[in-house]
Amino acid sequence: MTTRSAVALAYAAQGLGYATVVTALPSFKQRQGIDDTAVSLIVLLVCVTAAAGSVLAERVATRRGSRTALLLGLVLQALALPVVALATPMPVFVAGFALYGLGLGTVDAAAGIQGVLVQHRLGRPVMSGFFACYTAAAAAGALLMSAVARTGAAIALLVAAVALAVVALGARRHLIGTDLRLATPGPVRAPRPLPTRGIWLFGGVILAAFVVDSAVSTWSTVYLHDVLLASATVAPLGYAAYQAAVLVTRLAGDRLVSRAGRPPVVLAAAVLAALGLTLTALVPAGWSAIAGFAAAGVGVGALVPMAFSAAGELDPGRVDEVIARINLFNYAGAVLGAVLVGLLADRPGLGLAFLLPALLVAPVSGTARRFVVAAPPEAEPVGRTVPGH
Repeated sequence: MTTRSAVALAYAAQGLGYATVVTALPSFKQRQGIDDTAVSLIVLLVCVTAAAGSVLAERVATRRGSRTALLLGLVLQALALPVVALATPMPVFVAGFALYGLGLGTVDAAAGIQGVLVQHRLGRPVMSGFFACYTAAAAAGALLMSAVARTGAAIALLVAAVALAVVALGARRHLIGTDLRLATPGPVRAPRPLPTRGIWLFGGVILAAFVVDSAVSTWSTVYLHDVLLASATVAPLGYAAYQAAVLVTRLAGDRLVSRAGRPPVVLAAAVLAALGLTLTALVPAGWSAIAGFAAAGVGVGALVPMAFSAAGELDPGRVDEVIARINLFNYAGAVLGAVLVGLLADRPGLGLAFLLPALLVAPVSGTARRFVVAAPPEAEPVGRTVPGH
């Protein structure tokens, strides 16, 4: 097993676990006797604890390396999934989700750090490929849940838990053991300030992309079925088209970036996502909504890996801290996309509500030139530093 394949497996395990959890939510409602409000609160809990997990990943990575943080996150998820899979009292069930969210955020950040380090080591774009592994495994997780739905969602969740544990055990020797900032022996010295402006810039891109992702994932089927009166067969096709576009874009993304460079791809992705969501909002027809969601998928599929890649070049000696902080914008975007579009559903209506993520992702096109990241101001070897928080 190579380092690249070990990181890819971590992304895949993360996608498999997340897909089984979100597709098991209806089963949880029935088993635990909870309503949609309770489910929304649980999802919010996962987002909050995932943000805490991203902070935990930064702290662990700056002291022990991102490999340790990644393995910790995988183990936390492997322990949490059986808790939510099996019939447990409500307080234990909620605690299981809190633990799962902590592991989710830890893996999100640590896998991002490992992915950027692999990309630095290879000297060519590979981040889109890692995210493609996540997306493909998430689709497999949804199919697995569909296959075992009649016999119980617990089976799929337990399979995901085993997969997470197996990846943690099998990949641990092949992950990058020492991050760049810890690799060079030398005196302990105060670090340069983190590149705050770059973190906010690329974090804003991540936020906009995940507002789009959350809005489409949460509301596309509802919009097609309840507003456009599509049949139960047609209604899920909007989300299916979105995810298919994300996957295809990520499979092709690294090659496209190698040939064209990041700026033109960012420009095209942001414009396409904004136009797709505008089409969905302004043309109330099933075909236009599905096409618009697919266009949004192309945008999100391209923007997220490139934002992580560019952020990882802001200060190569402190990739762990930069990526962990960039990752926090992920959860803010996920909450905003689901909540704000839902609040606009009554007035002005769910269709026009999709203009909100369109307005947020459109300005990303103006940041395209910033995706060519200059070298840090001090081109000196970075010795071991005192972590700054």
